[in-house]
Amino acid sequence: MKDFDPKWKDFPGYIIGITKEIWEDRGIATLDHYYGENMPVRSPASIVVGNRNVVAATMATLAEFPDRTLLAEDVIWCEGNDDGLLSSHRLRSTATHARPGVYGQPTGKRLIYRIIADCFAQANRITDEWLIRDQGAIVRQLGWQPKDFARDLIAREGGPENCVQPYLPENDVAGPYTGTGNDNEWGARYADILSRIMRADFTVIPAEYDRAVIGEYPGGATMHSHGGVDEFWLGLRASFPHADFTIHHTIGRDDPLMPPRAAIRWSLDGTHDGWGAFGVPTGKRVHIMGMAHAEFGPWGLRREYVLYDEVAIWKQILMQTGEV
Repeated sequence: MKDFDPKWKDFPGYIIGITKEIWEDRGIATLDHYYGENMPVRSPASIVVGNRNVVAATMATLAEFPDRTLLAEDVIWCEGNDDGLLSSHRLRSTATHARPGVYGQPTGKRLIYRIIADCFAQANRITDEWLIRDQGAIVRQLGWQPKDFARDLIAREGGPENCVQPYLPENDVAGPYTGTGNDNEWGARYADILSRIMRADFTVIPAEYDRAVIGEYPGGATMHSHGGVDEFWLGLRASFPHADFTIHHTIGRDDPLMPPRAAIRWSLDGTHDGWGAFGVPTGKRVHIMGMAHAEFGPWGLRREYVLYDEVAIWKQILMQTGEV
């Protein structure tokens, strides 16, 4: 790894190590070293620019969830531009809602949820990031439904005109990463699977997924076998049947002691004009930032992990309908 601290033996070790150092070891000040001064962090809920704003957000999260852990499940990575590297880091986070904050008064609830973060690093510093937390899983464990929490959040932030604006591509901030991944066969295979699903070719599920597949989906949902995978993807696509599906980044990897894997960052952009996982069609424009990881075995795709932010989707809808 060119110009990285030699204490990191490889890129996954760097990503996992600095995450623990920042969050669990309370090295928040190291963000000045590990994060670029003007780096953009894009999540479905907002765009945050600059490491000072990231420091503020990190402190606010730890104040509300002081025992938060970030447990690395996988780092799927590729080479990037300008001697940089791009990681897609899947984490399992645990936390106790111990103090007041953005999620309201403390409930004492113990949470567990997933995160995927795509980070571009150059010379020992992260300079570009895309991040999705499973907000649907978080708020459900706190006793909310995502739509109701989004409505409450809009009100607490001052109404549709004043609240924090969810991410939209037209408001994006350009960062230094210009890559689209690598050309490994497993990334190409998973991209083809998702593209076929989004073309409503659901026959790809029994053809390409292991019959014993386990799917981990937004809201902390775990689905099993072909029927569970079909239920998830059909429910999403049916809510946005005419939305444009775009694959923005694709990585495939073969690593020792690991199954063949793939990581894809994708989006749906269009109107909420169908009956599906998001209920009564509203006809409102929605942009969905999505990330997905897949593991392959001898009988097909055997583990799938998909994230999007249900709260951010409902926030976009409610801001337009005025149902707040």
